[in-house]
Amino acid sequence: MATREEILQTTRTMKAVHDSSCSVAACAEIIGAKWTALLVHDLSEGPRRFSELRDSCPGISPRTLSERLRTLEQGEMVVRRSYAESPPRVEYELTRKGEALLPIITEMRRFGHLWLVPEEHEAGSSPQGHA
Repeated sequence: MATREEILQTTRTMKAVHDSSCSVAACAEIIGAKWTALLVHDLSEGPRRFSELRDSCPGISPRTLSERLRTLEQGEMVVRRSYAESPPRVEYELTRKGEALLPIITEMRRFGHLWLVPEEHEAGSSPQGHA
């Protein structure tokens, strides 16, 4: 009979070292950056202007917001659209690649509701509501 160690060694799918070729580490580098998950969550409801994103994340500096949006744009997870209006208008929207992050956000919301933020402490929360 095989030991637990032997079974784990033959069924292990995780890399021994989490380097640049590790898919979990690559995803965590993006979604784990402070504010990024909240920005993806906000953008899940549709295009948002810079000021709307800034207002939905109290405490984020304009510089940090710009950096996070630029990183998401460079990673092709967010598209930035400029409109030639007066005053000029810029909106940010998730791409298909960005939308692929939404199941992660959904699971983060579920975990938060189950283990971190009791519903009675959230104003107007519901199991499917905005976290």
